Amino acid sequence: MSASAATIAWAGPEEGALIEVSATGDAARAVSAHLPRLVEDKVASRLSAQDPTLWGEAAEPEASVRLGWTRLHETSRPLLEPLRKLREELVAEGVDRVVLCGMGGSSLAPEVIAGTSGEQLVVLDSTHPDQVHRALEGDLRSTVVVVSSKSGSTVETDSQRRTFEAAFTSAGIDAASRIVVVTDPGSPLQDAATKAGYRAVFEADPTVGGRFSALTAFGLVPAALAGVDVEELLDEADAVAEFFAEDSEANPALVLGAALAGTEPLRDKIVIRDAGSGLFHFGDWAEQLVAESTGKEGTGLLPVVVGPRAPELTDVAGDVLPVILTPLTDDGEDTSEEDASRTEVTVSGTLGGTMLLWEHAVAVAGRLLGINPFDQPNVESAKNAARGLLDSTPAPQPPVFADSGIEVRASAGLLDGVTSVDEAVERLLSQLGEDGYLAVMAYLDREGRAGQILDGVRDGLARRTGRPVTFGWGPRFLHSTGQYHKGGPANGVFLQITGTPTAAVQIPGRDFDFATLISAQAAGDARVLAETGRPVLRLHVTNRDALAWLAGVLAGPVS
Repeated sequence: MSASAATIAWAGPEEGALIEVSATGDAARAVSAHLPRLVEDKVASRLSAQDPTLWGEAAEPEASVRLGWTRLHETSRPLLEPLRKLREELVAEGVDRVVLCGMGGSSLAPEVIAGTSGEQLVVLDSTHPDQVHRALEGDLRSTVVVVSSKSGSTVETDSQRRTFEAAFTSAGIDAASRIVVVTDPGSPLQDAATKAGYRAVFEADPTVGGRFSALTAFGLVPAALAGVDVEELLDEADAVAEFFAEDSEANPALVLGAALAGTEPLRDKIVIRDAGSGLFHFGDWAEQLVAESTGKEGTGLLPVVVGPRAPELTDVAGDVLPVILTPLTDDGEDTSEEDASRTEVTVSGTLGGTMLLWEHAVAVAGRLLGINPFDQPNVESAKNAARGLLDSTPAPQPPVFADSGIEVRASAGLLDGVTSVDEAVERLLSQLGEDGYLAVMAYLDREGRAGQILDGVRDGLARRTGRPVTFGWGPRFLHSTGQYHKGGPANGVFLQITGTPTAAVQIPGRDFDFATLISAQAAGDARVLAETGRPVLRLHVTNRDALAWLAGVLAGPVS
């Protein structure tokens, strides 16, 4: 079969593949078009050799200090013995509940790693008071807290650290003995942790950005303390790294990178579905890697993480690229003629190998898109807006109107003449163009009732609009797709859902609590989106029953 119909690449020893990538339809044609030049330019070997010139002169300063991830399967091994010893000490003391306080790259990878191994890890990557309260309500006497932040200045992580430290002290537990820090060398957090005498401080590789940090201390420390065999994870990456360095048309990383960013016209909505890969919530980790790396300068790839019945995969639009995560097989069989006519990419592999695969592929995609995959110029905008609101504590923006327990706000001019939630939603969706997408941003408790009620809303809105729909829990998506929202193509419309928390949790040493913090983060993000000309509808739920009613409204009629 010709490469224009289907392309399959795999990496591994003769007895069986460790990574498999296949591309069909437009994706295969993109591979055929771009792969020879990628090989000719020696992109794979240069990337593995950490050549910072691959993305152009403007990107070179950033790239020169952000390529350490290509060798983490080797350079992270000195962490293994200290981690083994620390886990043994903690278990001997009856401390076997691990809580991770971190955001974005500091939380997404450990969640995937622990979940794939079937180990329990409490991931606190939210400022919602109900989620913070739930984490605090666990058995503190058996709890160790891992505080992960490159700088330590991340407001979410700093607030969580302060809160747990106070909770340990109130329970009569030596707080310092129960806090482990992961941070960059020489960071303010490292200095503070050393002075406070925290249980352990692990230095991460400073030449690795957050979204590429899965195999650094940020990914390995919390996972190892939760009981994961992280040496096996490094071994999995090591087993395929040499294949990703080969300037060969059989290189799976080159195939995936070309398929993601080389279609013509560009299929820039990357719809990721798991079809039994065995990799726990892998799409959530890939979402940040793809969106934050590529969504800038008015271009980019929008990852859309979906379930098994996603409308986007029933009737595939011309700007949608389906990427299916499948179980690893040993045969490397070719694709049938029937399947080859459909545009699709399938990926399978071990966890460590697949993480390294996507990192290489996204770096290759950045070269094809003509952007720097290692910066995130728009991430700070929402953070700065939130800080401004916290510092000035302005009066809340009054709602345009209220309906059935929902306070309605919006960007200027969006709701002229609108008097009901139904009309407001219709008005927002009317702004959705043929190449656009809808982003739902829920600043609610994702682990509680809200998560259950809103479970089917994404699919419902996708059916209703006939367009790709992303769903992000705030504020964690600010460290992920938030970059794409502001820096990517200006064709998104935004639905923000907020609510009144049940719990009240103070932040020691701060003049604001978690409810105030998450409210400022939501308002700040909405302000920045509106200032960039994006349509934003903000729906604030004032009581429990109103959320269920709203979920029904959002599902609405199908277009």
